[in-house]
Amino acid sequence: MKLLPLVLALAMSSMAFAQVQPKQLMDSTLLQRQDLAYHFSHLDLDSQDGQRHYRLWIGEPKRPAPATGHPVLWMLDGNAAVSALQPQQLEQLAAGQAPVLVAIGYQTDQRIERSARTYDYTPNVPGLAEQRDPLTGQPSGGVDAFLDLLEQRMRPMVAGVAAIDPHRQTLWGHSYGGLAVLHTLFTRPGMFSDYAAASPSLWWNEGAIQREASGLQQRLSNSQPRLLLMRGTDEPANPRAPVAGDAERPMRGLLGDLEKVKGLQVTFQRFEGLGHGPMLPASLQYVLSQQACLQSSCQNKEVQVAP
Repeated sequence: MKLLPLVLALAMSSMAFAQVQPKQLMDSTLLQRQDLAYHFSHLDLDSQDGQRHYRLWIGEPKRPAPATGHPVLWMLDGNAAVSALQPQQLEQLAAGQAPVLVAIGYQTDQRIERSARTYDYTPNVPGLAEQRDPLTGQPSGGVDAFLDLLEQRMRPMVAGVAAIDPHRQTLWGHSYGGLAVLHTLFTRPGMFSDYAAASPSLWWNEGAIQREASGLQQRLSNSQPRLLLMRGTDEPANPRAPVAGDAERPMRGLLGDLEKVKGLQVTFQRFEGLGHGPMLPASLQYVLSQQACLQSSCQNKEVQVAP
């Protein structure tokens, strides 16, 4: 089954929303429909310090859950993730593994909530006098508090409304969200069974996330997580020095390090001709396509990075 051409075709309908711009509104049209294979509801909660206000859009397949519960796909930048969902793919999901979809968004009509995601998706960097994002100057370093909230409050809230399988859970994120996915894997590898990092910001704070990778082997214990890394061929490696075509250089180094980790299954997927913005819907559509397949007939195929 050739998934990537289908994924790119589906993603084209979302390209108008793909570039991260300050005033883009969330497309919530799909949430209003009653004729879908999924039923959507939402739950609201606040951060521990009361500064960030979350909305979880929960998509439940309209079919009985297996005895073990539905697998779960957790999606960061939930407002943008909902905007990228396609009715056709929801039908395919419901006919396949039928995961519960959880889009972790914010209580805003904006597609991207810049300040909140900057704080929530970035790690604390030891030795810095002040935790500030190098790109925007906004407060950063709150990903561990965010992950605590996800584990201690969001998961129980979702489990209260949907039958979920605690052993089959995937975390997807793009850009800073991809950075958060990698941080979660490197520091809490048993929190999810699968990690999908699209266009992760490997450049952030001089490669801080790649330094975190060095401790993964010791933290794995009995966990055997799977990691899917995705990047477009037209993405720059660093938005502060955007030069198209060099994006795979840091990715190649990270892949080399992770291939040495015993117990970790790593797959890389290249998206030809896509830049950073379009990678959000395209990567999500790819992950959804993988989720739609039955386990016996759908497997990630590794795409080698040329040396």
